[in-house]
Amino acid sequence: MKKLLCLAVSIAMVLGVCGGFSASAASDYTIVSPYEDVVWSGDNAWGAYRGVLHSHTTWSDADVDLPEMVKEYYSLGYDFLANSDHAVTGVEWNKEPELVTPYWYQYLLGNKMSVLTDEEYEAITSGTYENRGYGMTCITGANELNHLTLSKNHVNGYFLPSDVGNGMAGYYPGGNIADPAGYVGENEAGIENALRFVEDNGALSHINHPGDVLDSNAHPEVVTDPETVSFYGNLLLKYKSCLGIEALNEVNSVTRYDRVLWDQLLMYCLPYGRTVIGFSNTDAHSLLNCDSSFSVFMMKENTQEEVKKTMQSGAFFCVSKCLPGNDVYEIGPKEDIDVRGKNIPYPMFNSVEVDGHKVSVTVENAKEIQWIADGKIIMKCEAGNDPIVLDLDTIEGSEDFKYIRAEILGEGGICLTQALIIDNGTEPLTFNAEEHKPSFAEKLMIFLRGTKIYNIIVEIIRAFR
Repeated sequence: MKKLLCLAVSIAMVLGVCGGFSASAASDYTIVSPYEDVVWSGDNAWGAYRGVLHSHTTWSDADVDLPEMVKEYYSLGYDFLANSDHAVTGVEWNKEPELVTPYWYQYLLGNKMSVLTDEEYEAITSGTYENRGYGMTCITGANELNHLTLSKNHVNGYFLPSDVGNGMAGYYPGGNIADPAGYVGENEAGIENALRFVEDNGALSHINHPGDVLDSNAHPEVVTDPETVSFYGNLLLKYKSCLGIEALNEVNSVTRYDRVLWDQLLMYCLPYGRTVIGFSNTDAHSLLNCDSSFSVFMMKENTQEEVKKTMQSGAFFCVSKCLPGNDVYEIGPKEDIDVRGKNIPYPMFNSVEVDGHKVSVTVENAKEIQWIADGKIIMKCEAGNDPIVLDLDTIEGSEDFKYIRAEILGEGGICLTQALIIDNGTEPLTFNAEEHKPSFAEKLMIFLRGTKIYNIIVEIIRAFR
């Protein structure tokens, strides 16, 4: 009897141990970081290059001529710049882009529409201009594709040929009322038209300032609305060339909740194996906003090809020196930040490294760090000179997270990492665009919302609201 009892206990213990290992294996995961390949220190360390991919001049609707705008970015210490005027594909700064008809009004206002001289272009790109010592790379082929739209449904295309996209007003021939994309150019239809146009031309894109379309500053709840999330999420899943959305734009006056939408889109898209990259751009139409929101790319060298690769890999950080306080959602600052034009160092990550279930970061010019997983803060602490470590094994439910990301706050603004993906080995879902096609009633509404007359009526109502 004793032998049988011992045997039974032994079997139970073995089964328990095996069961324990089985449960552990089922819940195990890997943290996949976009910064995985970055060399942070040593002789071969990559550079941290500050740049902007979305800015404007008098070649479309800005108040500043191209030479003055380029020189302003140069004087502020930027390393690369893409001029993305509305419906005007950017070329080298010493070449005239195509003049699109609506912007003849700039001449009527007495504004200049000029370019750099060959000597200025050479000096700025080499760094000899005003003896700065390092050049600013000209990123060509950028275009904010939708112009003359009332709904601000804008998409930035990148690396387009110089003769492609000029005059693109949000319409893409080939659609009809049964398939509104291609037939009308406002709201949802205009966004999809632009994304389709970029993909068909073998280029890259991201969706600009969605909060401006959604009016989320007045209606914060819209960024977590399932209908909003599925609309943008399905576009990201359908068009692989669309890398993500702007999480930060200019002074963030109408886009303060776009980071919340970014979190929602990450949760929506990651089960399909698709990450969503957050971008940060000045969208400058004036000189003051050249020092608002921008990115810091981790690259081996400062070239257009490296910028393109880094846009796709996500090995960069989003920074803003101007961000309104977040009075609805918990993430972000509670008080307004605006240090444009002030000589205050912005917060920055000096390293992001993964070791098992731990993420270790080093930072500078930061007072506070908040770690976000699936749209919620999971840890918040002071930021100092020592490495800050997030150990997910100490966080309940971490095995079910889809991603984590970090935000640091300091006197000089805010800085965001990209999403670090939690990969538990689950096979990604397959996205079938046919299953997400709108019904006839939805198509009709997309068509109506895509017309100018609908949006004129909306603007009139808002004016008297």
